[in-house]
Amino acid sequence: MSNQKASLASRIVNNVKNLLSLDSRPRLARSNHTNSRHEFIIVGLGRFGTSLAMALTAYNHQVLAIDLDKKRVQQVAHLLPHVVQMDATDIDALREVGAESFDTGIICTGSVFEANLLATVNLRKLGVRRVISKARTVTQQEILQRVGADEVILPEHEAGVRLARRLAAIDFVDFLELSHDTGVVEIVAPEQLIGKSLVESEVRARYGISVIAIKRGNDVVVSPRANEVINENDILVVLGKISDCERLQT
Repeated sequence: MSNQKASLASRIVNNVKNLLSLDSRPRLARSNHTNSRHEFIIVGLGRFGTSLAMALTAYNHQVLAIDLDKKRVQQVAHLLPHVVQMDATDIDALREVGAESFDTGIICTGSVFEANLLATVNLRKLGVRRVISKARTVTQQEILQRVGADEVILPEHEAGVRLARRLAAIDFVDFLELSHDTGVVEIVAPEQLIGKSLVESEVRARYGISVIAIKRGNDVVVSPRANEVINENDILVVLGKISDCERLQT
């Protein structure tokens, strides 16, 4: 086992050195394709990777899902159209499945960080246009960004922050965090706004946020007009800083 770890560590070091010695070519964090159908290669079929692969497939995108574990591949083979058992730390194996032709590579492994790191480096070396990696810690996030990941996600951290926001601000029905201080928030219409139109409520002027939709029972008013009146039990979908959204509740 120690020899395997040493070999893997050696491969990581060599691949990182090779990566850093490559000529500096522009890295594309976004695909310029006008076709709305994209191709994704997903490494790691745990709960996160499998859910992601299934969701992308449901949206009619081309997905190649790979995992080293034969049992795991067999478990999802009936759920996904393209599943391969292979080692993503082996760059030659990635070449064999044409990894370089994919728009986006997503590394969803988490239990063995060395494997995550090497797979990230391999996809970057092969020229995958956008590489997204999953990390478990902030330190891992920093390392993955250093070796070429365009984006690094921390699902557990983000889920915790999301739950904390909901628990700390009980009038938030839901919210989508766009950055550390900005998001799209669903708020039960505060009592002081009920019966007023949007222009009368002065939400934008007083709080610096914009009402982009109003949920009203089973209906949704998208881009409501300035004279739209806020009713009791309306849910306001607002865009702005989280702290300003919280002020609206007070």
